[in-house]
Amino acid sequence: MKIAGCYSFWVWIRHDRPLWWLIPGTLSLILFALCLTRIESAYAARAYSAYGGVYIASSLLWLRGVEGVPPDRCDLIGAGVSILGALTVLFGPR
Repeated sequence: MKIAGCYSFWVWIRHDRPLWWLIPGTLSLILFALCLTRIESAYAARAYSAYGGVYIASSLLWLRGVEGVPPDRCDLIGAGVSILGALTVLFGPR
């Protein structure tokens, strides 16, 4: 959601798209923010930390799927490390 929302603003500015391109992007960002409010405040920091790892991996999927650029070896290693970090935050012993 966040990637699509930000991408619509980027395309609007960088590729001189019409103003209506901001409508789905803005709606996507609002939906993203509303989803974040569903997290209990006691767990918010962990949820945001885990989201960071997922965001990095999702960005590389976006890079490949939407922009047509294959991620390189370092991209994939970095995404793997970030997912491992997210899993450690979520499932580490307490």
